[in-house]
Amino acid sequence: MNDRARPAGPLPPSDVSPWVGLAGLAGLFGWIALCRHWPQLVLGYGLPGPAERLDGPHAALAGLLAALLPMILVTLLVDRAHRRPSTGIDWAVRRPLAETWRVSMVKIAGLWFTWVIIAGLYCMGRWYWADPYLFAMSVLAWAAAPLVILSVPYVLWLDRRMVEPRDHAWHFGAMVLGHAAYDPEAVKKHWRAWIIKGFFGAFMISILPAGFATVVQADYAAMVRDPAALGMALITVLFLVDVQIGTVGYLVTFRPLDAHIRSGNPHLAGWIAALMCYPPFVYTFMGAGILGYEAGTPGRGDANWTVWLAGHSILLAIWAAVLVALTAVYAWATFAFGLRFSNLTYRGVLTNGPYRFTRHPAYLAKNTFWWLSALPFLVTNGSLTDTVRNVAGLAAVNAIYYWRARTEEQHLWAEDPKYRVYHTWMSAHGPITAPLVRLKRALRWRLRDPAVRELAG
Repeated sequence: MNDRARPAGPLPPSDVSPWVGLAGLAGLFGWIALCRHWPQLVLGYGLPGPAERLDGPHAALAGLLAALLPMILVTLLVDRAHRRPSTGIDWAVRRPLAETWRVSMVKIAGLWFTWVIIAGLYCMGRWYWADPYLFAMSVLAWAAAPLVILSVPYVLWLDRRMVEPRDHAWHFGAMVLGHAAYDPEAVKKHWRAWIIKGFFGAFMISILPAGFATVVQADYAAMVRDPAALGMALITVLFLVDVQIGTVGYLVTFRPLDAHIRSGNPHLAGWIAALMCYPPFVYTFMGAGILGYEAGTPGRGDANWTVWLAGHSILLAIWAAVLVALTAVYAWATFAFGLRFSNLTYRGVLTNGPYRFTRHPAYLAKNTFWWLSALPFLVTNGSLTDTVRNVAGLAAVNAIYYWRARTEEQHLWAEDPKYRVYHTWMSAHGPITAPLVRLKRALRWRLRDPAVRELAG
């Protein structure tokens, strides 16, 4: 990924317009407003049902649809993504069903076998049968039958229009059915994509209800005079945006929307770095784990700042505003993807929104947020050892996210020439990335052997 000798061309166009994510955001906030004001609607219009706010898990799931439908409309009508060659679809082609049904049956077999194996892995993972994953398991169990049934007409319809219907799912189906023509590399790509969907999809669904209920029930008016409480409430809203839009991204990976997973990260280092940050593995490394950074702190995690700054209203308000702004950047980095957000995947190249300023806005915002919210260098027990351990622990967490960023760049660099142009442009012109790149090069120059530097000069 050495771009030092490459000229920086113009910033390439983004594969997702900003309107897709904004439409999803508008749909989600509209649904939240409806859920919060449901009692008034029931009483004012005599609607059936209790006059209570809609804060249950089914309302949280409905929030996915509220965000999804506007994004689909903008994707089709504004971005016209379904017409792009990257979908692998030629809408002018309509092969006879008799010509494609055998290919489709192999593909359907591959999908069904995939889902059975993933279901078996869920059964083997003990953490999936305890809260909060029980909700995700119930949702996926409920969705299993419709998924199996609807996959048949969907695949039969799509294969008649695909340029090459023998995709990764077909190759896995061919392997299972004993066909000699399957490609092992295509099978690996198939499983990388489905492991990502299975692992992260279940996690995202599991954390939907709690955040949604908190946002719907919050009394924001009562928090106006309490900057700490209002700041934490707004942070919760923004995290909900990340979860809701992110969940849509993991679940809606359809070719006609150009939202399919084109490839999963093939690098083991990328998988290790990413999985370390999510349950159940995260508990080993972060929080109270090996890289814990809250020993001797007030014990309120990301709310430590509210304890240390208590009684200082102006400073609390400023600190809250900064943390809310960082969380807003984090949420923006998710909904800017529209339908295409997911970890460890290549689903096109995003060059607008926060990605116009830095290649990794979510990681930068999240890691900065942790330093300012947890304040790991302040401890209640006066222990210098705990202070050093906390700082070292959070610095190590930052290093893991830097590692994740590098492996993601390595993946995308190999997949798409557009990303290579974007990477080079950001190194030269990115408002945040370019100064960091120049600083890194200057440090490397100064750390060289003096004799080498004199010779080069």
